[in-house]
Amino acid sequence: MYEKKENHILDTEEQLESPLDEISPLDEESAPPPPDPEAMLELLKSEVAQERMLGARAFCEITDARAISDLIGLLGDDCPLVRVSAAYALGRNTSSEAVEPLITALNNDWNGYVRKGVVWALGNCGERSSLQPLIHALKTDISAVRLWAASSLAQIGKLSYEATLAAIPPLLEGLRKDKTAAVRSNCAWSIGQLCRELTFNVVYATAIDGLIEALVEDEDLGVKEDAKAALLRLGDPRGLQMIEELELEGII
Repeated sequence: MYEKKENHILDTEEQLESPLDEISPLDEESAPPPPDPEAMLELLKSEVAQERMLGARAFCEITDARAISDLIGLLGDDCPLVRVSAAYALGRNTSSEAVEPLITALNNDWNGYVRKGVVWALGNCGERSSLQPLIHALKTDISAVRLWAASSLAQIGKLSYEATLAAIPPLLEGLRKDKTAAVRSNCAWSIGQLCRELTFNVVYATAIDGLIEALVEDEDLGVKEDAKAALLRLGDPRGLQMIEELELEGII
């Protein structure tokens, strides 16, 4: 879907984090006061990209419905750092009005950091229309985006029984086939979350099969641990029995 060379700048497991993920939390005693919303609203309209970015980043920390319209507009900013900040800010300041612009950004933005922020924001917005775009991102995008698409699908899948049924199969595919261990781990976690919403049916049974398969066959210890944790939370008899057998054999 994306053809520009820059689209691959995050396509390694070592580069799954965005610049905003690296902002360390401060101790409460040393933390500065929260940004002034009035001043930050003005920065969103600045002609200087650095100021627009600072304004958008401020709304990653504070909520103010007045910022939403400007943040939506900044999804189309020329500066990718402004766009990624706006995406994360819209994940904090959620609105149904932002969903379609976020989906458009997911489909069209060449920058992986921006798309990663977008899938996180879509998960927080909690709108059913995000389901298929997130499934597509999980199947086709770079690893950093797939990572958060898997987690966001757990949030969107919980919106309805039909959404749960639609989200689990692509998550199972990701758990079985994704080349990046961190993505497979997030798929396992999301499957565990969504199966809690299901009564026993074919989709549930297939999901348990997938988690057991990951527990037994995945080469990554982190994926095994997340599959085990999901099975333990679900309390499924087959899963618990397999865990007990593997522990007795010293395999896990």
